[in-house]
Amino acid sequence: MQPIRRTFARFLRAAPSSSAPLAPSQHAALMLSAARSCLLPAVRLYLFGVKVLLVQLFSRTFRLPVMPRQDGKVAIVTGGSRGIGYEVARHMVRLGAHVIIGIVSPAVRRIGEEYREAKGNIMTMSEMEFMKLDLASLQSVRKFVHIFKQRDLQLNILVNNAGVMLVPEGRTEDGFEQHFGVNYLGHFLLTWLLLDTLKDSGKCGLFSRVVHVSSSAHRIVFLAFSLSSQYYSAHAAYCDSKLAQLLLSSHLHQELQSGGFPLSSCAVDPGMVDSALYRHLWTPLCLAQSAIARLLFRTPAEGASTVLYAALSPALEGECGGGYWANGHREMTTPPTFDPQLQLSLWETSLQLLGLQ
Repeated sequence: MQPIRRTFARFLRAAPSSSAPLAPSQHAALMLSAARSCLLPAVRLYLFGVKVLLVQLFSRTFRLPVMPRQDGKVAIVTGGSRGIGYEVARHMVRLGAHVIIGIVSPAVRRIGEEYREAKGNIMTMSEMEFMKLDLASLQSVRKFVHIFKQRDLQLNILVNNAGVMLVPEGRTEDGFEQHFGVNYLGHFLLTWLLLDTLKDSGKCGLFSRVVHVSSSAHRIVFLAFSLSSQYYSAHAAYCDSKLAQLLLSSHLHQELQSGGFPLSSCAVDPGMVDSALYRHLWTPLCLAQSAIARLLFRTPAEGASTVLYAALSPALEGECGGGYWANGHREMTTPPTFDPQLQLSLWETSLQLLGLQ
């Protein structure tokens, strides 16, 4: 367990500080180290983003085929008030699913209002609900699950969609780095606490499904980089949190398969999508992104297509489920994702951090 603790050290505790005076040469060396620690991840991420965007521009965007009706099914979507989560929730409701949207502010009613208008006010709010869920608070996650389980509902689909990207350095309510806490650890706890319900709701030929909305940024692995760095990089933290999501998805799916449970787990890359996720980019890049996103990025509906395919398609039923999906196709990903020791170490460390064993 120690290697994974060292690897994700910046996620688990604040960087050390020192008040001892430094010699000019030491100060210069520290400044150079800090510049490399902050700039290298950023440059690598932005160059990778350009590559991804070029590939995306010259590739045919996946179009979601007609999905079967989902009447009687219950789905939970985190972060469903806008963007990809909004489109996923909206499409599921159209297919007859009962969707529960977990969002930080339960006052957001836009989706329900739009659906009532689209259906001539025929739709009832029993088809869609909003429940408070703050993934930066483990207490909020536990409360969400407690309230959900009190209702004795089944759960057929869990879409772990909510996330943050390049937020300034900060800690969650429980003291974890924000990307690790929100993108990974909050969803880990949510999934763990709902596993029994998901297993009980699935059956042979009609598996329950967990879909983790990740990113191709997981391919930029900073695990070795983080061992020696004392300086915070939001870019490295974001990439590593997305890798952690894939490690969780892969290990969970293997555990479910070996246990013979009617439940599958997969990860999805929605591509570069025009959403609020990019609002914390460096200011010049943020301005450029705002100008070109509507022309070059995928729309939230297009980004949601592969997420919906992974959650609903009969082609991914049973043994055909799992894996990493992008633009409607199963893809190979980076070697660390398949490292069984890394998967197990992160899994065990996560359980310990959350007090689950």
